[in-house]
Amino acid sequence: MYAIIRTGGKQYQVEAGDTLRVEKLQGEVGDTVELAEVLLVVDGETVKIGQPMVDGAKVVAKIVEQGRHKKVIVFKKKRRQGYQVKKGHRQMYTALAIETISA
Repeated sequence: MYAIIRTGGKQYQVEAGDTLRVEKLQGEVGDTVELAEVLLVVDGETVKIGQPMVDGAKVVAKIVEQGRHKKVIVFKKKRRQGYQVKKGHRQMYTALAIETISA
């Protein structure tokens, strides 16, 4: 059984037992999160497609980690103008362990 969920403006395919990193969610490590934006649920031969969401479906996940990704360097330069800007960015993320998928 797997589902396609939407969180943080992105879509993820998840199964029970998976671990994934999503955009930062509120909560502490060990908290349980319910993801209600389920777009599709597949259970063997049964396929439920939402329009846009599957009614009554939810994915329950546990917060495993709150962290930051590796640094991304943003470098801008205009040639022959003496203009250079160097910035770094570290995006926040939440690591989730998928526990159950209910349709």
